[in-house]
Amino acid sequence: MKITLLTHTPLNVCSHAIRTCWQSFERGDNGGEKDIELIDRVGNKFKHASTLEHIHYTFYIQDISRALLQELSRHRMASLSVKSTRYTLKELKNENPFIQDDKFDYENAQRYIVLTQNELIDNASIKALENLRHILSTTTTSLDIVKYCLPECYKTELTWSINARALQNFISLRSSKAALWEIRQLANEIYKAIPQEHKFIFQDCIHKEQ
Repeated sequence: MKITLLTHTPLNVCSHAIRTCWQSFERGDNGGEKDIELIDRVGNKFKHASTLEHIHYTFYIQDISRALLQELSRHRMASLSVKSTRYTLKELKNENPFIQDDKFDYENAQRYIVLTQNELIDNASIKALENLRHILSTTTTSLDIVKYCLPECYKTELTWSINARALQNFISLRSSKAALWEIRQLANEIYKAIPQEHKFIFQDCIHKEQ
């Protein structure tokens, strides 16, 4: 899993939004200590969290499973642009077999699928991957049909944009030990990728890694 922060909104945009309500612009310091204290007090402590919606983050998320992608789609206050299987599934077509003489090629397989370190599950996933590779290399079936046999562990990537209020909710729910292990890892990596000066917005949302 690789997380890259592509862009984020400066803090002074949020403080400006807050000061709009009271017309207190003269008290601002362009995203400095006064504005940070204001955002923390109003957005976090006073729960006037709609003001946090003026802060947006865009992340490039790589090497996650389609199972995790399905979990992400449940967070509706976010925008996703996802790697298309219609155009990219042919990447498997010229690969070497992932199973030869009953030996599983874990190293090569993990370029395409997320492994769980559970041998029973991972072997089943590699079998599914090999079935997919075999179909792609031996038939001319359209990718739109072939993708129906994609395993949930198949890797994908996306550009993900979300506002700070929705991201608070995401981190709070998904860094919990009750969350799927892979999305829990994602929540922690997202938090790490957030600019240091923005972390105060989310520090009460993050659960300690289990």
